[in-house]
Amino acid sequence: MSNKSLANLLSENRRFAPPAELAAQANVTASAYGEAAADRLAFWAKQARRLTWDTEPTETLDWSNPPFAKWFADGTLNVAYNCVDRHVEAGHGDRVALHFEGEPGDTRALTYGDLQREVSKAAHALTELGVRAGDRVAIYMPMIPETAVAMLACARIGAPHSVVFGGFSADALATRIEDADARVVITADGGYRRGRPSGLKSAVDEALTRPGTENVRSVLVVRRTGQEVDWTEGRDVWWHELVDRQSEEHTPQAFPAEHPLFILYTSGTTGKPKGILHTSGGYLTQAAYTHHAVFDLKPETDVYWCTADVGWVTGHSYIVYGPLANGATGVMYEGTPDTPHRGRWWEIVQKYGVTLIYTAPTAIRTCMKWGDDIPATFDLSSLRILGSVGEPINPEAWIWYRENIGGGRTPVVDTWWQTETGAMMISPLPGVTEAKPGSAQVPLPGIAATVVDDEGREVPDGSGGYLVLTEPWPSMLRTIWGDDQRFLDTYWSRFEGRYFAGDGAKKDDDGDIWLLGRVDDVMLVSGHNISTTEVESALVSHPKVAEAAVVGATDPTTGQAICAFVILRGNVAEDEGLVEELRSHVGKELGPIAKPKRILPVAELPKTRSGKIMRRLLRDVAENRALGDVTTLTDSSVMELIQAKLPSAAAED
Repeated sequence: MSNKSLANLLSENRRFAPPAELAAQANVTASAYGEAAADRLAFWAKQARRLTWDTEPTETLDWSNPPFAKWFADGTLNVAYNCVDRHVEAGHGDRVALHFEGEPGDTRALTYGDLQREVSKAAHALTELGVRAGDRVAIYMPMIPETAVAMLACARIGAPHSVVFGGFSADALATRIEDADARVVITADGGYRRGRPSGLKSAVDEALTRPGTENVRSVLVVRRTGQEVDWTEGRDVWWHELVDRQSEEHTPQAFPAEHPLFILYTSGTTGKPKGILHTSGGYLTQAAYTHHAVFDLKPETDVYWCTADVGWVTGHSYIVYGPLANGATGVMYEGTPDTPHRGRWWEIVQKYGVTLIYTAPTAIRTCMKWGDDIPATFDLSSLRILGSVGEPINPEAWIWYRENIGGGRTPVVDTWWQTETGAMMISPLPGVTEAKPGSAQVPLPGIAATVVDDEGREVPDGSGGYLVLTEPWPSMLRTIWGDDQRFLDTYWSRFEGRYFAGDGAKKDDDGDIWLLGRVDDVMLVSGHNISTTEVESALVSHPKVAEAAVVGATDPTTGQAICAFVILRGNVAEDEGLVEELRSHVGKELGPIAKPKRILPVAELPKTRSGKIMRRLLRDVAENRALGDVTTLTDSSVMELIQAKLPSAAAED
């Protein structure tokens, strides 16, 4: 797509109506908003009936001790049964649950029947290792089917799992094992990453030398790469030796709806990770409903692919629990989008006939940078809905995604939610919403969200402030593991009676919501709140810029100065006038106050293996501080290159 056609699409402030055929057959229609508004709890009780309960709940919400919610508390169910067995019993045992694509090119297809057998065997294996209901199990795995099997096996026996992203260091893993007091760790010898085996077992071995991990009694190891690993007799056991010999028959046990399902750690401002606790019935209700509604899932015909890692909440809710609860056919890919070539993702879409895809704006912008010609060489006509998750998506990336991946015909659902919310909260509905590029738009049916000012007053249309949730929702976090006070202080103290998401947002003149990123990514420049997302979007709208990351650096005059790091498109030359040209462009787009004080063209940005830009490291560079932890970066040498270039590249007034 040419820069001119992109500019035309944006300049028209276009809205995109749902395709008529999709709207006519949509799972969820506009009436859902009215139904939920008329009786929110009755709406969620109806959605809970999408699940199979051993004991049907009679009480929808217990909010007698806010903010500690209980949803469907007198109901009992088994999460794994809902994700696996009931589909087999309904006659869908031969339907593919997961198409696995290994980075080296190996493939597997697990049907729901296969999944039932594998989860049953893994449940028996965990029981043999002494795991009982309530025991925590740490999972530190690559993106392979055994990871989903391990999660479901834990759910089957009522053992809360704590999945730790495979890119985290041994120290980070040890911290999470200690905080959750995990008794068993499930890992693999390694996984494949950019064409090479990457070790995991070695990190587990190192983590278990740290104080506080002494209660781990077993390490269950999947053989994935075949690389050599150290072995501790009496503690370490091979998955294929223990799991494969177990019975394929296992009777799932029902647990209360409020039984803990998983702990997932997310970063905290104090440096200590927060263990976000999610329970069973409410979480699965909202994960399943939102996947059904936002992706308009037709399980008989759709092939769904979420490109996230299972180590993040997106992988929990929209690779494992939501899709499998709905009987979906999913795709799981082990590696990176550029291995062995930059068209690997689109090759997978073509190979499996993917109809629904869910990915991050960072990945979309990376593909933009690589060029329109790469996806154009693959048949992407199977795609019918495109999803975006993880951070606000700039309008340029939204348009590029729709035009180049969706063929100019597919709805884009830009979703906002968090580890803490458990499931989608704000999103267009593909058969209902007239979509606006870059806006998540309105809360989903049954969700109450708004934007408030510093005093907690709802802002009028056309104004900005802080995003808050004003009513409890089924998949909400129940607490921070082991620290109720931190839960109260972190999420409920800023605005009384409201959950503060930590994100800035604005309402446009129609009242639609635009996310502006984390509040700590909202810069205060000479008394003006300026969103890093808006400056990044302005920079990327320039035809010479492929990607941008913006941070606020302490400035003695203005409070904060805007510092931008940009990747240039193609063969654009870094000439003498480039920086001033980009500064002027931002000033024209957003106003003079938003002009970056510094702009640094770079070859690459520091990113984690999940594709998120590490803006805190860019802040360290901008403020000439020692770099923080770089262990989760895909390539830590990126920071050395950026630091070396910084002194000569600042453009200042």
